[in-house]
Amino acid sequence: MVQESASTLRALPHATPEERAALGKAARRDAPRSSHAEFSPPPRRGDPLRLLEAQSAERVPELVPIRYGRMTESPFRFYRGAAAIMAADLAGTPVSGIRAQLCGDAHLLNFRLLASPERNLVFDINDFDETLPGPWEWDVKRLAASLVIAGRANGFSDQERTGIVRSAVRSYREAMTRYAEMRNLEVWYARTDAEKLRTVAAEQLSGRGRRNVARALGKARSRDSLQAFAKLTEVADGRLRIVPDPPMVVPLADLLPGVERDAVQRRFRGLVTSYGHTLASDRRSLLADFRLVDVARKVVGVGSVGTRCWIFLMLGRDGGDPLFLQAKEAGPSVLAEHTGASRYGNQGERVVAGQRLMQATSDIFLGWERVDGIDGRRRDFYIRQLRDWKGIAEPEAMVPKGMRAFGEVCGATLARAHARSGDRIAIAAYLGGRDVFDRAVGTFAEAYADQNERDHAALVEAVGSGRLPVAG
Repeated sequence: MVQESASTLRALPHATPEERAALGKAARRDAPRSSHAEFSPPPRRGDPLRLLEAQSAERVPELVPIRYGRMTESPFRFYRGAAAIMAADLAGTPVSGIRAQLCGDAHLLNFRLLASPERNLVFDINDFDETLPGPWEWDVKRLAASLVIAGRANGFSDQERTGIVRSAVRSYREAMTRYAEMRNLEVWYARTDAEKLRTVAAEQLSGRGRRNVARALGKARSRDSLQAFAKLTEVADGRLRIVPDPPMVVPLADLLPGVERDAVQRRFRGLVTSYGHTLASDRRSLLADFRLVDVARKVVGVGSVGTRCWIFLMLGRDGGDPLFLQAKEAGPSVLAEHTGASRYGNQGERVVAGQRLMQATSDIFLGWERVDGIDGRRRDFYIRQLRDWKGIAEPEAMVPKGMRAFGEVCGATLARAHARSGDRIAIAAYLGGRDVFDRAVGTFAEAYADQNERDHAALVEAVGSGRLPVAG
């Protein structure tokens, strides 16, 4: 478990800004900002593949080879699935002791365009499967390392990658300084909307880069339940159903025989009703106007492959009024072993609470529930819309200038998320006005990218030797 220094004593409730700033500056004594450059695997570092195997033991067996297959494709894809490995590695690195609610998996593809309840496009963190309170530095370092790994995949030079990472970390530091000077409600209402992205594009990108941003904004608005409805459903034998695409999408009807399927379908119908009690009353009323039509198991992401994920086709006033919900299994965070267990008894509630705390605005249907699975085991789930104006970055298409601009927006967004839960004044005082922390994290990110490449190579070798199964 992460060791906190003597200077990590939290400020008393309602401490003055001066007292909170003094706390942050005092933390430099035990964890100098330059010390964040350090990363060298300990001589007795555990086998990273054993961590993956331990996770796989709790997952759907026939989907595990897909996960390994995706992770072997590239060091970046490996990194996306290796949050548990990095959490174990970060546990041995210096920390200031100032804690915040962490994303737990803050790589660059977990920052994306999302819809606000007011139907505005905002830019925010998206994935909170691993969220838990912990050292704020860990999220910053995971973001920084992801930028190096993506930059290497694109053939960027050492100098270009250094500039990208330092800019992202500087953006985090400078944004935290701004939040430290804001009133509490100003921090709570802060967000990055689509117009901010257009401004960044206009100031920093070429004509091609600006067009790419405009195209991404337009594409995000088209990704909603109607688009999912057109892509994922069909009418078969006079009945509307989710289109099979095994093993990526498998309808419940194809997983279970009739009698058993009907029982599980009733269980899922009960889940939709009971999970509604975790929503605000107005949203619960809206949910009640939809009825469940079909259910399917869906493969999602890279790190999440093999966890149980179900999609629910719901219909409202008629057959042209769809809503797709996604129920995703929530297990303990990969951070828990190193930062302490969640205070929530339901892991789905842990995810939802962390998401609501860190995001500027969250999905109106975001909630949680515990339910018996098709294997009879009780599991925790969190539920949200499958698609709601989501737009994702394409790092492989980025030039250095574009990735630098994207990293800066990510850094500022992460600072806003941490400022909502952590002591923003103490963090800003710890970081200071110079680039000491920026340069240190840049050094760490390159070293960790080296380690990630070694771990990826070990996975490829394990697959080649037959130790781990692969598919796809």
